[in-house]
Order: sequence, then structure tokens, then C-alpha cells
Amino acid sequence: MKKISIKIGLLFFCLIFMMEVCLFFLLHQKIAHSRIAEELSALVTRGNNHRDVLETYYNDETIHHIALMEGKSDTEVVITNNQGEIIISSTDINNQMHQLIKTEKKEMSRNGKIIENNWQDKPYIAAVTPFETDIDNGFVYMFKDTRQVKELMQQLNRHFLIAGIATAIVTAFIILILSRIIARPLIKMKEATKKLSKGNFSIQLENSSNDELGELADSIQSLANELNHLKTERNEFLASISHELRTPLTYIKGYADVAKKDHISMTDRVNYLNIITEEVTKLTTLVTELMELAQLDNNTFTIQKQWFPICDSLKKISTIILPSFQESGITLRMICPENYQILADPIRFEQILINLLDNARKYSPRGTITTVKVKKENADIKISIQDEGKGIPSKDLPFIFERFYRIDKSRSRELGGTGLGLSIVKELVDAHHWKIEIASEINKGSTITITAR
Repeated sequence: MKKISIKIGLLFFCLIFMMEVCLFFLLHQKIAHSRIAEELSALVTRGNNHRDVLETYYNDETIHHIALMEGKSDTEVVITNNQGEIIISSTDINNQMHQLIKTEKKEMSRNGKIIENNWQDKPYIAAVTPFETDIDNGFVYMFKDTRQVKELMQQLNRHFLIAGIATAIVTAFIILILSRIIARPLIKMKEATKKLSKGNFSIQLENSSNDELGELADSIQSLANELNHLKTERNEFLASISHELRTPLTYIKGYADVAKKDHISMTDRVNYLNIITEEVTKLTTLVTELMELAQLDNNTFTIQKQWFPICDSLKKISTIILPSFQESGITLRMICPENYQILADPIRFEQILINLLDNARKYSPRGTITTVKVKKENADIKISIQDEGKGIPSKDLPFIFERFYRIDKSRSRELGGTGLGLSIVKELVDAHHWKIEIASEINKGSTITITAR
């Protein structure tokens, strides 16, 4: 569970640590160069001060005073004449000093110059300043042991090391907290998906963010809700199939056993055999519709679209279904003012209309009217089937196209319905990329509208 937070933490730490190292290095170099520049500038300034004193009070006492003063400080002074002869020095002159004193000094500025600044490899850093008096001219050499500069740099390095370690620890602590905060929703989503993989679809993901993680959480929650719905629907579907198959099979077995008895009359036997035939017909219809739904689900059926006159097709459908309406005492009206052309599969179109009309007939009382009306709105053709039946409660409308869904199970079974007709209609309408809507009022009837594009 914590692997993701560790990975995120390490990634952020590496990135930030690299940035800090670069920034610390640049800062260190800047400060180091500034400190060396300050030391060199101080060395030149000190030589310039001695020059000013010598030019104002040039005598042996002043020269000795300058040498004595430098002997008590962390710098050394060497005063020479123009010929390079040493007048006085505050310390014993070694080979490195001799080499620097012998350095050629062309175009010497009055404000002096640095003659050695390599503090890392050389024993001294040095500066020289010329002086001019009425008595003598010469140079003031200032030396500083680079060990002091190196100690200063080592001290600076220690400070930077301590600051770097402290910064790394604080950064690691902050990143650890932030990575856990970032990873927490991911860990919860991982646990949720693990539950989904095990078949537990009743999960609830809390989401309070509007970023990509929030969208991912919403997607997982939607998937869980959909899978939970499908699981419930599947269980109900299997239960409904079992029930629908068991009922006719029970009738068939029961009446077959009775029909086999010797003492019953031929009239009763024929009656029982007729009941068995009816139940076999229902069972055949159920199996046929189930096979058709399976084909629709697997997209193994084909939609052969073609243009044909819709009014001519409605007349053919009316001829097929009108006898059953007359037998039920229901008037069937077809309103198709113009012979509009429609792009559809003629066989599937007839199947859709016949299913809807048969459903309207079953749930409408005698003496009512069922109306099929065709009209055109812009580029769409709207086909509405309106009945004057008992209507559908508003709470049932969202589920009316689900398989085996019945408002009144006993009434549906009495009428011979399987609960699959409207499901097949919905699948066929979707296959045509059309739209189907239903509106209903209790005891006033229902209107199903198909919008063909």
C-alpha cells in the first residue's frame, strides 16, 4: 500500500535534492569568490595605506613602524626600492616571496595590483603598490599566508555542509508528508479496485477534489456502481429466467401426468393437451426471445438498412395485427399524412412496431383506442404509439425497458407476456441509432415515441 507513497516521495526528494545541490553549489562558489575578492581587496587597500604613509612621512622610523605593525598582524609587508633591493620586511623572506618580488611590474597602477591570487595552490596571496617620495621610490609588497584563507574556506564549507544536511532532512520530512497526502487517495482507489476484482462492487470512494485524481475516483465509483447494477440485474435476470422456465415446465409436466391417466375422458384429455400446447408455445416464445436478445448483445445480428415508404409499412403492420385488436375490442388508428421515406431495416422495423402495438393491446381495456401517428420534425421522423390503457407508475418508468421487468407480474403472466418484448424493442432502436421515449399517466394511458434520424 505504501509503495506508491515511497516512489512519489523518492522522486520528489531526488528532484528537489538535485535542485538544492545545484543552488548550494552556486551559492557556495559565489560566497567563496566574494570572500577571496574581499581578502585580495583588503590586501591591496592595506598596501595603499602604507604607500600613503610612506609618501607623507618617509623616514627610517616610519618604515620600521610599518614593518613592526605588520609583524603583529596576519599579513606580511616587504618594502623595496626601484631596483628591487629590500629596504625592510616584517618577516623572513622565503623563495616564494623572492619569486613574487622579482615579478616584472610593467604599467604599474598607482592603486596597486594583485600579483598572486591562487590561494588553492600557492603559499601566499600577494599585492604590490608603488610609492614615490623625494628621497626614494619603490614598492610595498603585501603577503598573506593562504593557510588562513583555506581555513576560512573550510569553515565556510562546514557551514554549507551543516546547512545542506539540515535542508535535506527538512525537505525529506516535508516530502514524506506531502507524498502520503498525495498517495492516500491513490491507495484508497487501489484498495477499491482490488475489491472490484474480487466481486465486491459495493464500494464508496470519498472525493473532494476537482483535479485528475478526483476524476479518476469518480470514474472508479461510476464503474463500481455500474458493475453493482449489472450484478443485481444479472441475478434478477437469472432468477426471472428460472421462474419463467419453471412455470410452463411445471404445467407441462403436471398436465402430461394427468393426461396419461386412463380414467379421464377424451374431452378432458384433449383439454389438457391443449394447455400443454399453449405452455409449449409460451416456452418457445420465451426461448426465441432470449436467443434474439443474446444475438443483440453479441452483435451477431445484422441491420440491413434501406429507404422505404413508412406509410406502406404501417399498412402492412396494421393488416397483420388488426385481427387481434378487433378480437380485444380495441380500435387501431394509423395517422400517416404523407408517405415519408425512412432509412431502416424493414423486418426489424415491423418487429419494433408489432411488439409495441401488441404490448399496448394487452394492457388496454375494451372500447379504447390505440393510435399510431407519424410526423416529421426538421430532419427527424417521430413515430408515436398512444394507448388508453391503465398507464405506468412514474416510479416504474426508468426500468420499463429492462429485461423481465414487470409492473404487475400476475397480470403480465395472465396475458402471456415474457417481460422481454420492450427490451428487444430498446435493443433494436439502439441498433438503428434512434431514440425511444415513454410518457404515461395512471388510468389515462401511455405514449411511446420513436425518433428516427
